[in-house]
Amino acid sequence: MASTAQNGSLRIAVDIGGTFTDLAAFDESGRRISFGKALSTHHHLVEGIEHTAEDAGVSFKDARLFLHGSTIAINTLLERTGADTALLITQGFRDIYEIGRINRPDAYNLFFKKHDPLVKRSSRYEIKERLRADGSVHQELDEAQVEALADELKARGIESVAILLLHSYRNPAHEQRVKEIVKRKLPNAFVSASHELTQEYREFERSSTVAANAYIGPRVEKYLGEIEDHLGKRGFHGNFYVVQSNGGLFPVEDARRECVRILESGPAAGVIGTQQICAELGMSDAIAFDMGGTTAKAGVIYRGKPLTSSSALIGGYDRALPIQIPMTDIFEVGTGGGSIARLVEGNAIRVGPQSAGSLPGPACYGQGGENPTVTDANLLLGRLDPEHFLGGQMKLDVAAAEKAMQEKIAGPLGISVTQAAEGIVRIAATAMSYAVKGVTTERGLDAGAFAMVVYGGAGPLHASAIARELGIRRVLVPDSPGHFSAYGMLFSDLRYDYVRSVFERLATVSFERIEELYRDMEERGRAAIAKSAIAPDSITISRAADMRYVGQEHAVTVDLDNAIFEKADRAAIKSAFDAVHLQRYGTSAPNEPSDLVSLRVTVAGVVSKPPREKLSLAGEAPGDSAKLKMRKVCFSAKDGFVDTPIYLRDGLKAGNRIRGPALIEEHASTTVLMPDDLMAVDAYGNLDIAVGGAK
Repeated sequence: MASTAQNGSLRIAVDIGGTFTDLAAFDESGRRISFGKALSTHHHLVEGIEHTAEDAGVSFKDARLFLHGSTIAINTLLERTGADTALLITQGFRDIYEIGRINRPDAYNLFFKKHDPLVKRSSRYEIKERLRADGSVHQELDEAQVEALADELKARGIESVAILLLHSYRNPAHEQRVKEIVKRKLPNAFVSASHELTQEYREFERSSTVAANAYIGPRVEKYLGEIEDHLGKRGFHGNFYVVQSNGGLFPVEDARRECVRILESGPAAGVIGTQQICAELGMSDAIAFDMGGTTAKAGVIYRGKPLTSSSALIGGYDRALPIQIPMTDIFEVGTGGGSIARLVEGNAIRVGPQSAGSLPGPACYGQGGENPTVTDANLLLGRLDPEHFLGGQMKLDVAAAEKAMQEKIAGPLGISVTQAAEGIVRIAATAMSYAVKGVTTERGLDAGAFAMVVYGGAGPLHASAIARELGIRRVLVPDSPGHFSAYGMLFSDLRYDYVRSVFERLATVSFERIEELYRDMEERGRAAIAKSAIAPDSITISRAADMRYVGQEHAVTVDLDNAIFEKADRAAIKSAFDAVHLQRYGTSAPNEPSDLVSLRVTVAGVVSKPPREKLSLAGEAPGDSAKLKMRKVCFSAKDGFVDTPIYLRDGLKAGNRIRGPALIEEHASTTVLMPDDLMAVDAYGNLDIAVGGAK
């Protein structure tokens, strides 16, 4: 369809996933939202972006804003396809990046291997200099040594350089000078200094963060440049913003320098979309659950706000690389629609984390895939319509799925194809429940007390089964769930996070000094937003502090109202800390003294949001336009295939109610209502499911 937007009136948001690329576009003149979807083109990702625009019928020349989230940064880390990187570090500390924290989660595993650094030891160089913990100079920087070292790096053909000097979060002068010298000697190299990314203590985490930024920098920089060039050739003259892992937007120029800030950009946007749904429905708490083709991810909205973390472990706890950047608290498991099912030792079925991706994709895609996947299992259970996948744009090959399932799983186990398919789906649901537990139970929250907002192309297929695993009684499926992460970007605000480590006893801290540090960070945020091409409607500022009991090593983050610091109310700060510690760990010590470890500030430029109007209510019975047909569907191998009504979501109206078993099909997703589930379409078009008929 042709674009109807007036020149410069479009906001286009694109999310590139492991299997599909999604687009959501908001026409500010016509107040209309349109969607596009296409297979991700991993050989040249901008092709997938172009295909989604064609599918949505929009043109980049009509856009004033292009918003983007991508897996390019996280995939470069996980796949180890980054640049040849050197790490420059204070003399005597060459090996802290490799030593790490000696975490050994499985004490009796004789085959345990710790994390594998991104920068090999031969590429880690010691710099003669030293600062004290207060930032004062103990040993002056040896600039002649840095000059000679830069020449050596140039001769080696090093593509990227990370700089980590001790206590630079207190005083960045030495790091700044080293960067100046290296940039002069290696003008084409990507150079990253730790103080530019984090002004927080912990040398191992800081070294890991700056090494990761340098390692992925050249590839991310090239990728974002390719998108800019592509958009320019398509007549785009607007502004290009990237979604950060905290769910906020920042300019592409910042994303090119601080690449680690976009590791979880797509998943974070989905959490922002969930926050919008919560605001519309008056819900304070919800789980955001996203299942795509490669992974399943979960985040939490708690008391109206996304839960965030001051750092993340990339690659799993046992072999993780810590990244010390504020981000949305997201837990991820390697289970998606394209996850491959296989037999492992003992003839046990394992699902994921290997994925068939977009090419060759699941066996049913007919592109040469020979391994059964979760998507193949759903097809064989009748939960996917081979003629109606992606609205009929993509036909699924049932015979190919059945052949893969029989040869790889059912035949070797001596069971039927249906039993094998159901087993795969059940295993996948259990695996995905771990993602939800990771952001609820492990954070001291009761998952059963939350509603779950489910999206991603594969999410609604498994929503009811996952909810049953966790005791969740309410599931919401938003409109166009297959495009939801891209849609969430349309509701993102400009955002800048800052942190300063302080190490002060709460009982004796100078509130004048604390206020000065907060004000400095807030002014930096205001200045960054003032330079933005997007003019926000308003600016909001929130404060927090990392706190711990005296004698403890690890801290928890406590959100604090500005007035508490203005009143110097030590008792209120301590009480808030005790409450957070009790929720997180099940214990607190109100009579024990506490420390302020770090101060945190979030400065957000609130951007106008696409309007969402309530729909007029219709009767409980779906109209004839919503009723598609009956089909044999298997919900359990024990009961076999049963006649199941199929509905078209586009034909459903607000107020319609459907009792399971039933399937609700739409362009990029299918919602499964298990037997006894009760679904009602709410005033905003969400599918509101009472799991098992519960209220």
